[in-house]
Amino acid sequence: MSRPLPLALVQAPRRPADDLDGFAADVARRTRDLPAQSLVVYPELHLCGAPGGSPLDPADLPEATAEPLDGPRDAALARIAADLGVWLAPGSVYERGDDGRVHNTAVVYSPRGERVASYRKVFPWRPYETTVPGAGFTVFDMPGVGRIGLSICYDAWFPETTRHLAWMGAELVLNFVETGTSDRAQEIVLAQANSIVNQVFTASVNCAAPLGAGRSLLVDPSGTVRSQAPADGDTTLTDVIDLDEVSNIRQFGTAALNRPWQQFRPDDVPLDLPLYQGRIDPATWSGRTRSGSVPSPAKSTP
Repeated sequence: MSRPLPLALVQAPRRPADDLDGFAADVARRTRDLPAQSLVVYPELHLCGAPGGSPLDPADLPEATAEPLDGPRDAALARIAADLGVWLAPGSVYERGDDGRVHNTAVVYSPRGERVASYRKVFPWRPYETTVPGAGFTVFDMPGVGRIGLSICYDAWFPETTRHLAWMGAELVLNFVETGTSDRAQEIVLAQANSIVNQVFTASVNCAAPLGAGRSLLVDPSGTVRSQAPADGDTTLTDVIDLDEVSNIRQFGTAALNRPWQQFRPDDVPLDLPLYQGRIDPATWSGRTRSGSVPSPAKSTP
């Protein structure tokens, strides 16, 4: 049995917020020779550059480029996905909530031109990021393929994020990144570590120079780097992953040894977790994949 998923991970520089025509042409160029219904992933805030090349201070960009989730930008992105027949994850965007506050929000569109997921970044990089945190985690289903989880940049530094997405059934976690600082080296380690401890694929897609440090990568459920951009230049990483690899690793173990999702036995007592005022309950500890018990798609909305 196999569940193939063609991927295009786009390491590109930030684009002006009003250049959606240019973005459509870029997606078309990068996917021209790819299989139908590929999943195309861009970096964090890819479409949030200063409109028209205006000399805006970076601190003003959230207010200047934010739109409601269902605004004109949303309609344009949905059309691009439908026109090209791809699953489109155009990175995150500045979203203006109903209360007027701005969130850093990842969105995903299906080949039918429907927005299938949106996720507000839970862990902004404070004090430098001024967006309002989200209040929940998001996964979405690709029918016949599997379940995908969303995280944004600094979320990867909090192990609770990827663990919760894996618990919700994610087999691939998309981490949209805009990092130009020296800690990109640590983010690469985190991508591998999050894959290892949760036995999931991780795609860490960073933006290109001059803003980003690049080095985007795709990691398999054993923590092995399948592909990686060598530097910070504009490039596209393409691959076809098999989400059944997640099921196999969880069944047979990482390195044919470690099966953390099978750790507990029915007679084990729950382990209190004072940190969360909660606990690990063996009765609910399992890695859910399509070959096992899959919960309904879950999304927490602030």
